Amino acid sequence: MEEQIGGSEDRWKGSLENITEMASNLDALQKLLLKKAVFVEEDTFARASLVSEQARTIKVLDQRVQTLERELDAAITAAAHARSEKRQAEASQKAAQSRALEVTKELENTTKVFKLHMEELRGMQEQISKRDNEIKLLESIIQTLGGKERLGKSGANG
Repeated sequence: MEEQIGGSEDRWKGSLENITEMASNLDALQKLLLKKAVFVEEDTFARASLVSEQARTIKVLDQRVQTLERELDAAITAAAHARSEKRQAEASQKAAQSRALEVTKELENTTKVFKLHMEELRGMQEQISKRDNEIKLLESIIQTLGGKERLGKSGANG
C-alpha cells in the first residue's frame, strides 16, 4: 500500500515538475517572441517541435527508469530480508530438532536406567523373599525344637 502511495506521489511530483517546466518554457518563449519575433520555415519549426517533443519524451522515460530502479531496489531488499528470515527459521528448526533428539536420547537413557533399577529391585525382592522363607523355616524348626523341649520339660515334671 505504501508503495502505491509512493508511486502516486512520484507521478504527481513528476507531473507538477513537467507543468512547472512548461510554464517556465512558455514564459521564456513569450519573452523571446516579444523581444525577437523570428519567423522560421514550417519545416524548420516542425523539426524543432519534434526535437522538443523527443526531449520531453526522453525526460519522462528517464523519470520512469528512475522509478523502476527504486522499485527494483525495494524488491531486492525485500528478497534479501526474506532470505535472511528463511535462514533464521531453518536454523531455529534445526536447533529444535536437535533439542528434540537430545531429549529423546535422555528419555531413552532414563528408561534404561529405570529398567536396570527395576531389575535390581526385583533381585533384591527375590533375595528378601528367599530370606523371609528361610527365616520362617528356621522359626518353625525352632518352634518344633522348642516344643519338644517343652514336652520334655513337662514330661519330666509330671
